[in-house]
Amino acid sequence: MANHLSALKRARQTTKRTATNRANTSSLRTQLRVLRETLEKGDKAAAEQIYRQTVSALDKAIQKGTLHENTASRYKSRLGKRVSAIK
Repeated sequence: MANHLSALKRARQTTKRTATNRANTSSLRTQLRVLRETLEKGDKAAAEQIYRQTVSALDKAIQKGTLHENTASRYKSRLGKRVSAIK
């Protein structure tokens, strides 16, 4: 356990940031899972709507520092191709 006041403060900050990042990551992964499930069903209209929501969630994750910009771009590209491929 930390003894210095600054180390105690850092421990508190780390705990708080960890909880925030975990919540952000969890909601993002849920959104990605919902989109993938919709893609498997083959419903193009629903997939396009959920794709827009997912892209928004990815952009918010970038702003919050949860996800790297290149990683989010890769997700968007791959998922967009899958949405376009639905007939």
